[in-house]
Amino acid sequence: MKKILVTGSIAYDVLLNYDGSFTDAIDPKDLEHLSVSFFSPHYAKHHGGTGANIAWNLRLLGTDPLLIGTVGHDGGSYIALLEERGIDTKQIEVLKDHVTATAIIGTDTAERQIAFFHPGADAHGHWPDLQDDRDDLSYAVVGPRNAKLMLQAMRWCRDAKVPCLFDPGQLVIGLSKDELLSSIRGSAGVIANAYEWSLLSEKIGASVDGVLKMAPFLIVTHGEAGLTIFAKKSATAVRACRPDHLVNPTGAGDALRAGLLTGLSAGWELPTAAMLGASLASFVVEQEGPLIDHVDIEEILQRAEATYGKALPAPPYI
Repeated sequence: MKKILVTGSIAYDVLLNYDGSFTDAIDPKDLEHLSVSFFSPHYAKHHGGTGANIAWNLRLLGTDPLLIGTVGHDGGSYIALLEERGIDTKQIEVLKDHVTATAIIGTDTAERQIAFFHPGADAHGHWPDLQDDRDDLSYAVVGPRNAKLMLQAMRWCRDAKVPCLFDPGQLVIGLSKDELLSSIRGSAGVIANAYEWSLLSEKIGASVDGVLKMAPFLIVTHGEAGLTIFAKKSATAVRACRPDHLVNPTGAGDALRAGLLTGLSAGWELPTAAMLGASLASFVVEQEGPLIDHVDIEEILQRAEATYGKALPAPPYI
């Protein structure tokens, strides 16, 4: 089975819930003096990080990820957890003088989120030698982490001719215009949520059509409103699958990406791959924390068919 290269953050997530609306405490006319505090009756700490989340969800779908990232002296138990799930961790770097990256994410009742991210060990990480892994890779995703390592990853995928999904996330802010343009041009496609896309479009000075002159496709996600796939001469909307109940949206986007990558690696059409991802994402939001302990693939396929009126291919996928 060929592997999917996944590089992104490996982090601990601290999740806080606010029983109200963030907007009620923020005066848009006086942002210069912004000073707010939100009372959270709920606290939970979970394993997370975009890279680890995507790799975990790929395993849930029966695919085989190669996870590349960096953890600190407190990351040993996390690596052990990933290995228990059959995730290839041989390229995870451990830096004993630093802590593992940590995200603190606050969510209000309208699912708005305010997050802080400490990169920890990842700020000091290195890109590994992947010469022996090249022939075993079918696809790759480069997600938000150390900006220098993201750029190295994009260059490696381009030189090794491994098709790569560029997922800049919050690093849209941290990458220069030229770095973003170079990464887009070297990618097999770009994915971003609506807010990230707005920032990206403004920063590179390009519309959807402009991006499509550089990359084969652009996917813009809209949370519970689904996503839009822009490709040459087409735009396809894929609505979200409805969960049985909503607990926390953290990690849904990473589950979507795992389904998308699974489908793309198997040669599916983009909308079909996105449907698999959207269905998996709907199960993630039904629990606290981004890592599902177990999910029945048949239930994922059934929910997708109920939502989209078509049966998705059954596993194995690669």
